[in-house]
Amino acid sequence: MQKVSVYDTTLRDGNQALGISLSVNDKLHITEKLNDLGVHYIEGGWPTPGNDIDKEYFRRVASMSLKSRVSVFGSTRRKGEICSKDALIRQLVKSEAPVACIFGKTWDLHVKEVIRASLTENLDMIAETVAYLKRHFDEVIYDAEHFFDGYLHNGEYALKTLDAAWQGGADCLVLCDTNGGMMPGEMTEVFGGVSERVAAPLGIHTHNDAGCADANSFIAVSLGAVQVQGTINGVGERSGNANLCTLIPGLQIKKGHAVITEQQLKSLVPISVYVSEILNIGHNIRLPYVGEAAFSHKAGTHADGVRKNRLSFEHIDPACIGADRHFVVSDQAGSGTILEKLKTIKPGLDKKDPLVGELLHHIQKQEANGYQYEAADASFELAACEMLGMFEAAFRLKGFRVIEEKRENGELFSEATIKLQKGKDFEHTAAEGDGPVNALDNALRKALMKFYPSLKEVHLEDFKVRVLDEKEGTAAKVRVLIESSDGIERWGTIGVSTNIIEAAWLALVDSLEYKLMKDARTHGKK
Repeated sequence: MQKVSVYDTTLRDGNQALGISLSVNDKLHITEKLNDLGVHYIEGGWPTPGNDIDKEYFRRVASMSLKSRVSVFGSTRRKGEICSKDALIRQLVKSEAPVACIFGKTWDLHVKEVIRASLTENLDMIAETVAYLKRHFDEVIYDAEHFFDGYLHNGEYALKTLDAAWQGGADCLVLCDTNGGMMPGEMTEVFGGVSERVAAPLGIHTHNDAGCADANSFIAVSLGAVQVQGTINGVGERSGNANLCTLIPGLQIKKGHAVITEQQLKSLVPISVYVSEILNIGHNIRLPYVGEAAFSHKAGTHADGVRKNRLSFEHIDPACIGADRHFVVSDQAGSGTILEKLKTIKPGLDKKDPLVGELLHHIQKQEANGYQYEAADASFELAACEMLGMFEAAFRLKGFRVIEEKRENGELFSEATIKLQKGKDFEHTAAEGDGPVNALDNALRKALMKFYPSLKEVHLEDFKVRVLDEKEGTAAKVRVLIESSDGIERWGTIGVSTNIIEAAWLALVDSLEYKLMKDARTHGKK
């Protein structure tokens, strides 16, 4: 059985999806999670001359300690250029990534009508670019764009483009269903035919426009593909890409490929949800394997069957991918993931302890109200520690008020006033800010820093808002996710409310409370 590597392109192809725009910090955070998951390649982006985000990403990712190999993405040299003078090629080299992945034209229609080059020049563009990049990178992967359409239109020329990349020194030739229109029968015919005629290592990159991306990727591996490309949760242009959260467990559990470790596989569901949160999109509950509904059972014969023997209605053990079984009507959500987290908070905690049951009930209730803790570990830890008697709230809110004023000169003025109690002391403080959330943050810090000077170290790194039930319109609940840092550690906190200001306040309070709890541990206090 051939070894199969996983090439993740969430940060580039996924970032091209409608409604998604990743910051540098977003990309770096997802990179950490992908590395934890054990994917072999992380495609960071395409650093074109005007793309400062991707340039900064490659500058900063170079200092990270990763087992995954970071790849930079680009295209072959332009028609009439030489590689050393081509601005796009030079940006790839400047990235200093260990791996480069470039795409070239396979379909003669694109050669003639899109880049308007001769068929011979296109072959030269491919071979020369690969050869040039091989002198600057440890590894070069060639993506044969529109390969399947090209092969069906002019098979001999499509094969010549592969040969040009191979002769140039490419380490892997990836056949791309760029339009996403191939059906499984066509995939079997084309990939099988190519694998018999091409000696080079082959990979597969599919899009989901016809709903067959995952199936076509599995077929390609069965026909000898040694690399699968895709994205977390299948996000990507148009209808998306092949979903690595389906491919990884399918290849490993169903087909026996040792893709990642068993421990890494258990992180699949938390990472899937985490990426959705960072992308600021709703996590699709009906996704195979990683969706909340994937192992949910309503009352009746299904639930009864699973209780007696899980094999009756579950195709795998959900625990092996970090998922929980959920009985909807009885509300007996699985507790494996939460118990694992509790072990890191209070080692040796007996799962039969009544406090564990109370905490599980609290978390279930919170999640039913819209909370999602995968990207807000600090809020989870605070809730757990408070219920376990390991931390007490540092202050009590007596009230707050936020004023938003649109002035005659067009400027917006934001001011927050808060009243809080710390022991027997009361604070009544006001502060301005760039918007209501910043004003609240400034006022809260101003009130607390006289008691807790270390809060000056805390900075808000990111702030995301998502509407949870769009059909409710302006009355819908919103989820606010805040990421904070004290220069040493980063943590995420969350707030949910029908009022965006209150949701932000809840996340802000958790952020500062977590810092205080962290400091108390450092100084040996409860």
